[in-house]
Amino acid sequence: MDNVLQQYKNLVAIRFQLYNSLFTSLPFHRIEKTGVLLSLFLIHCEEGYRKQLSPDEIITSFMEQYTPYKKEQEMMDLLFRFIQYAERQVVLFDALEDAAFCNTHDMNGPGSLKHLQSEVIQKGKQEALAEKMKRFSIRLVLTAHPTQFYPGEVLGIISDLAKALANADSASVNEYLQQLGKTPFLKREKPKPYDEAVSLLWYLENIFYPASGKILSEIKAQFPDAVSDENPLIHLGFWPGGDRDGNPFVTADTTVKVAESLRRSIMKCYYLELRKLRRRLTFKGISDALLALENRLYDNLFVKEYPCDVCGGEILRVLYQIKETLITQHNGLFLYKLESLISKVQVFGLHFASLDVRQDSSIHTKAIEDILAHTKLLPANYPQMSEDEKITALMNVQELTDISVLDDELTRDSLETIRAVKGIQKVNGEAGCHRYIISHTTSALNMMEVYGLFMLGGWKKNELSIDIVPLFETVEDLQNAGAAMKKLYGIKAYREHLQARGNTQTIMLGFSDGTKDGGYLMANWGIYKAKEELTRISREYDVDVVFFDGRGGPPARGGGKTHKFYASMGQNIANNEIQLTIQGQTISSNFGTIDSAQFNIEQLINAGISNELFAQRKTTLEPSEDALLNKLAEDSFEAYVALKNHPCFLEYLGHASPLRFYSQTNIGSRPAKRGNSNQLSLNDLRAIPYVGSWSQLKQNVTGYFGVGTALQKIEKEGRWEDVQNLYNKSLLFKTLMDNCEMSMKKSFFPLTAFLSKHPKYGEIWNLIYGEYELTKKYVLRLSGESDLMSNYPVDQLSIQMRERIVLPLLTIQQYGITKVRELDEQLIESPVKGAYEKMVMRCSFGIINAGRNSV
Repeated sequence: MDNVLQQYKNLVAIRFQLYNSLFTSLPFHRIEKTGVLLSLFLIHCEEGYRKQLSPDEIITSFMEQYTPYKKEQEMMDLLFRFIQYAERQVVLFDALEDAAFCNTHDMNGPGSLKHLQSEVIQKGKQEALAEKMKRFSIRLVLTAHPTQFYPGEVLGIISDLAKALANADSASVNEYLQQLGKTPFLKREKPKPYDEAVSLLWYLENIFYPASGKILSEIKAQFPDAVSDENPLIHLGFWPGGDRDGNPFVTADTTVKVAESLRRSIMKCYYLELRKLRRRLTFKGISDALLALENRLYDNLFVKEYPCDVCGGEILRVLYQIKETLITQHNGLFLYKLESLISKVQVFGLHFASLDVRQDSSIHTKAIEDILAHTKLLPANYPQMSEDEKITALMNVQELTDISVLDDELTRDSLETIRAVKGIQKVNGEAGCHRYIISHTTSALNMMEVYGLFMLGGWKKNELSIDIVPLFETVEDLQNAGAAMKKLYGIKAYREHLQARGNTQTIMLGFSDGTKDGGYLMANWGIYKAKEELTRISREYDVDVVFFDGRGGPPARGGGKTHKFYASMGQNIANNEIQLTIQGQTISSNFGTIDSAQFNIEQLINAGISNELFAQRKTTLEPSEDALLNKLAEDSFEAYVALKNHPCFLEYLGHASPLRFYSQTNIGSRPAKRGNSNQLSLNDLRAIPYVGSWSQLKQNVTGYFGVGTALQKIEKEGRWEDVQNLYNKSLLFKTLMDNCEMSMKKSFFPLTAFLSKHPKYGEIWNLIYGEYELTKKYVLRLSGESDLMSNYPVDQLSIQMRERIVLPLLTIQQYGITKVRELDEQLIESPVKGAYEKMVMRCSFGIINAGRNSV
């Protein structure tokens, strides 16, 4: 670990200071002295917070001591230049970490496939591995949730800059830094869902396509008898264009357009690889077949109005024939190159990534009501029926052939989307779009409403090639999930549907709204217990259950040391597959380069396999440990709910944080809250702006609040030794505490300490700060360390450096929020108000983007 830390210091920390100095001499308009002044400003901020000054006082004193500026506009211009400069520092730091990844991570150490291979051989688990790999897989689902998004041009610069840094190409580094200085970071318009899809296609083509190929080639080389062609082990999912939950801009046309882009994107990858392959496989009986396949792909890609007449199965058949000829007639020369392409076609087919459709359960209920009002396809007394009677009616509903009779645009689009899925499956293959996810599922009826809508949309019961996936997220919904699924499994028509789908039920469990609803510890524990209960019920009905985890970037949204969560699942939880969302800064931090993607995919594969293979690693909690964790979660939940119920809670967040500016950031197509009400409520507020606002406020309430209170209660009951034993023995509990440390490490209360004496909000600020200090005290006592995240020194240093880069941005943002608030309170219509609002919003970009090391 010391060696890795030294490597990090040499390749990232020291080189950042070196290359950062280049910025100070870049010949940009009005930026010549920005770097020098920003360095002074950073030191001034650090000293100011030590003196307990407010952001307003820090900026005012800086302007007086270090600049000749007296006019408000001059001072604002300098602050905007600081923002632009700091944004580019974040990019430089990202690129340096990317370039150093292989040196700062043990690519063949614990969690890697090579390490798994040595353990399997050492412990004689070859047969068990082969059996496990018949049914095990991971599914990474890319979402466009706006927790981080650089413009496409900046993504390209980061990639090129990382390569130049890795090759110590100083001339190119200097050019790319100059390019950064002149490249806009601001999205002037909100991206459309299709734009978000295009942004993620860059990752699919440039990262996941080559990384997955490398992993599968290595797996087949290391475990030749364990890998089955029928189970490619890695699957990708895709939400942009299909996720319409709360996003009115996603329509059936969007879904079809994105599906087409995914198909064209993967065909382009195959086409380019075939061209490279033909340069090597120049042999008789092979080169002509490769050329013919290449021409077919060319016609499908580039000939206008050419019908799609190629499928993944056909490509594989041709490649298998070529493989046989290569082995029997040409000594298998360059076989590894051909097998790499075959592996990719097995994984990506013609769909590249499966496009999931997601919608809120309330929309389906309204759609049924609309259909009832305009047709006779459902009984007239449907609203008065019991749940069982409604389910029976939905099971037997007929197709609605003319949707133009419906006057609700959203209902029409819902049915058009259901019809469009058929077309996508026909062209991209069934894997192209085969899952319908229901947000806010509370009952079996919610599931059967979607079943009924598919019947209304023209699907037949015996042809329903769709997995209906409930999403349970709030604390209450998680607690009731078992009862809802038990009722669903008891419905004959649905069981017949499950049989046709391989007797497998996918259930999605989300962290974000659970954390917002119940706090950090209860959200995590609630999901763990829900998984146990859902596994038990599914086994009782002989159903193979697969859990799909909705995880965000920061620990407060289910992130953190993700692979350790999966390694910590006990034997009472089904683990045939690992499925999780990858979003925002998690995409760039964990999967931003081929090396980092390969490393993190291997970590997940290893976690899922080793958890079952090695008996001594069984992590199922003992009854006493389960009861202790349950008590901690309950006590933590009680403390969090008390905070949430404080009369000033949401008002405080709106007052002190950039919450109100989230919708102006233009980093995502989806509105910041559900519904059209002007009144802000916690229920309508989306988890991303909610958690993100606490993060930018540097209070990270959703990552630790309640944990300290719960641990203190246990100590007062004389059971501290039990908690310490749980921490030492349970990987689940230790991982929860590790991620809690990460949230606290990213907190910085001096930023908002000026609010501690506020007549209205002082009480709530002190409540939050008190819980932070209490949690820090007990978590450090558990770990035996003197500083947060000492067990992860590389991550600790990365966070420290990133937090230092954004400290000026945090200060400027709070300054801007204060100015806007003062103008609002004085009822002054000032022309500078808009500029201050823009200042707050622009700071968000750098702060959000800097938070990529959340996992």
